[in-house]
Amino acid sequence: MNILQKNLLILGLLCSGQSFAAEFSFDRPGTGFGTGITPVGKLAWEQSLPTASYTENKIDGAKQRTVTLNSDMLLRTGLNESTELRLGWQGPHWRKSSYRGQHQEDSGSGDMSVGIKKAIDLQDDKLSMALLAEVQFATGNDEFTEHDDQYTVGSSLNYQYDDNITTSISMLYAVQHGDWSVTAVPTIGYKLTNKLSGYSEFVYRKKESVKYDYRLASGLIYNITDRAQVDASVGVDLGSTDRNNYSAGLGFAYLF
Repeated sequence: MNILQKNLLILGLLCSGQSFAAEFSFDRPGTGFGTGITPVGKLAWEQSLPTASYTENKIDGAKQRTVTLNSDMLLRTGLNESTELRLGWQGPHWRKSSYRGQHQEDSGSGDMSVGIKKAIDLQDDKLSMALLAEVQFATGNDEFTEHDDQYTVGSSLNYQYDDNITTSISMLYAVQHGDWSVTAVPTIGYKLTNKLSGYSEFVYRKKESVKYDYRLASGLIYNITDRAQVDASVGVDLGSTDRNNYSAGLGFAYLF
């Protein structure tokens, strides 16, 4: 059984089984994914506006500076009360690099993905769980693609401590061209006002034969209505002494 067949089997298992009503929530912003499921007959549109990153590397004693902008998108729709279909696109990209007085600009589009998320009934009012199976297809332009398809399975566990505090952890396991990687994302969410909330996350990632990397990120979320939100976030990489990497983004999400 090859990797694609294994992932199709996982998708089938996620779609089957007893269903139950899971509370809906948007998955953006943040690196992990939530446990909420999009209701059947509804469409959730989650869009960055855009995300910007700044990377500074030292090569042969000189600094290379790179600025990247991209607007990724995720569409979610319910298949049943506990399962949703997810279609993603890493969106249009623009990148400018500067090194030793020379500048280079590139633009293009990123990869696409399809996935299934299923909520698991833990029979607990405060604890919720979801599983994810996703395939990212290397359909983007050469400068903005992973070049090989990536297969990911993951889990997310969320605990509602009280009306103002939630904690969660997402675990993602991915394989690409025979190389495995694991990503762990513990997150804390906090309610500031009736419509304004925030979150902070720690992202740890380890890939085979590659040094681990980790980052911190925080953001604010404003609920315009029960069906719409806007968000802003910032992040910084902490795992390298010879590279500086910062990111910031704006986004919105709407439930049709």
